[in-house]
Amino acid sequence: MTSVLRPWRSVLYIPGSKERALEKARGLDVDAIIFDLEDAVAPGEKAAARATLADALAQGGYGSRARLVRVNGGDTPWGADDLAATMDMAPDAILLPKVDSAAQVAAVAAQLDAHPGCGDVAIWAMMETTRGVFNAAEIAQAPRMGGFIMGTNDLAAELGCDTGGDRMPLMMALQTCLAAARMGGIPCVDGVFNAFKDDDGLRAECQQGRALGMDGKTLIHPAQVAICNEVFSPSEAEIDTAKRQIEAFERAEADGQGVAVLDGKIVENLHVATARKVLAKAGA
Repeated sequence: MTSVLRPWRSVLYIPGSKERALEKARGLDVDAIIFDLEDAVAPGEKAAARATLADALAQGGYGSRARLVRVNGGDTPWGADDLAATMDMAPDAILLPKVDSAAQVAAVAAQLDAHPGCGDVAIWAMMETTRGVFNAAEIAQAPRMGGFIMGTNDLAAELGCDTGGDRMPLMMALQTCLAAARMGGIPCVDGVFNAFKDDDGLRAECQQGRALGMDGKTLIHPAQVAICNEVFSPSEAEIDTAKRQIEAFERAEADGQGVAVLDGKIVENLHVATARKVLAKAGA
């Protein structure tokens, strides 16, 4: 289930139990919101969080922001109730934690298929287990699959590796999941940066994620939004280059040539395809 073209630069976690946070999120400059019923909600508050979130989504006001609801896993005491309640909310997507296999996704997809009003509800997968990483290619092509969210904290805990610095211990997992997402034609959003007061560190990790090819980054605090949006947006220079590449190639084609030269560099079909994606992302 390939997502329509839209930006995923900033994807902010919001606790489903916090009315004030749910209200504030309506005015934040984020591309998507993960309304969290899992890690951000204490065990004794799960039922109340479902009701609070249902009221907030019924009231609306989130505009064009994508609305994802992260439920508890099906193997927990709260998973089945979370899923039933979330299907009634009909968000843009249901985010499943700790996805290990395509079969997990298919089982939820079957329930969505049978539920009235969920025809357009996608399923997103938290990629945060080693088994999930090795099954990423199949998961990316599961029914209703809309995108991957990298759960770098949980993944690092399972691996026993460090998440700081250059993230080299996580690189294999990040690249594997990203490649699988591209094969499946779905977005892949990078994991969170934990030190929400460290702007320089956040910027560096955003730049790394973008260099890898990530569509955006998950965030734990509204203060991180501006940097994330800036880094994952095409710059004016990139937009200008994209336009000139397309123009140069079209001129070359009109002259019967298969390649063009711009600023001393070859421009071929693949460069034009990338340029069009840059312009489409800027427009989105």
